[in-house]
Amino acid sequence: MKRGSLAFILPTLVVLLAFFVLPIIRLLPASVSANEGLMLYAEIITNPRYASSMISTIVLSVVVTAASVLLGTFTGLFLEKNDFPGRNAVVSLMTLPLSFPGVVVGFMIIMLGGRNGLLGMATQSAGLGKLVFAYGMAGLFAGYVYFSIPRVVTTVMAAAKKINPMYEEAARTLGAGSWRILLDVTLPALTPALVSTGAICFATSMGAFGTAFTLATDINVLPITIYTEFTLSANIAAASMLSVVLGAITWVMLLIARRWSARDV
Repeated sequence: MKRGSLAFILPTLVVLLAFFVLPIIRLLPASVSANEGLMLYAEIITNPRYASSMISTIVLSVVVTAASVLLGTFTGLFLEKNDFPGRNAVVSLMTLPLSFPGVVVGFMIIMLGGRNGLLGMATQSAGLGKLVFAYGMAGLFAGYVYFSIPRVVTTVMAAAKKINPMYEEAARTLGAGSWRILLDVTLPALTPALVSTGAICFATSMGAFGTAFTLATDINVLPITIYTEFTLSANIAAASMLSVVLGAITWVMLLIARRWSARDV
């Protein structure tokens, strides 16, 4: 083995060992209760709280991913294909949420849709009643979409830049309209990028804790359930089991997305 290759392999092995192998080695035995053994994993279905938490998290993540990919795709295409004054400032503003911790995002949602939020005061002043949505599924949806869309926008802009303009020009020459070009040329070319960024949005939504910790007072999502089992109940086995389930769901989704993207390239 060449020294140059070794210089790249060693850091990779260190990262893999420190952040993946060792945590999993510690987590898996902890997820098996001394009394229940592997049967503890059945509680993800038989325990109503765990099952509800898992279903809520998966449904929320799927809806957030779909909304983020839809909105982010059109936004990214518009920003990439149009040059206008202040475009760079708009792009920078779109990526700003990536720098915010989840707690900050949650606080912003509370300021917007909380009990004393701007929207609530506006709707109350208009005689429509106070609109409060920050503390349930709608608040989590808004917060997750807020920090997911920038990932889609930046990915779509980078992928759209690589599309050969001759393909769209050829379709236009053959009489295709803007929507037909979008459906038949642009979106198929963007599919690998959209699948990859969608998987990342799903994984991020599944494991997001800061925003959920700030907002989720009316619902349970898996990260909050894991936190309460570990801190309030000192149920290390259950917390570890739920962590393994959460990681497995996310890993399977990322694996499927990676294989699908590789197939479409």
